[in-house]
Amino acid sequence: MFLTSENLFELTGRRTKAKQIEALLRMKLPFWVNAIGRPVVTIAALEGRNEAPKEKPWVMPRVNRGT
Repeated sequence: MFLTSENLFELTGRRTKAKQIEALLRMKLPFWVNAIGRPVVTIAALEGRNEAPKEKPWVMPRVNRGT
């Protein structure tokens, strides 16, 4: 589902988190940064599959305050 640390190194050619993020940005690959600052890349992103949700995101409804 996700690239391993070694896969990410092979893809970017970089070991440090900041340099990996720079390389991914240059490659225009979608990724997330996890809680410890490491970039996370899905295998689907490399295969060109779009994993975006098909449903609209939830939006808080407006509250009518009786004006």
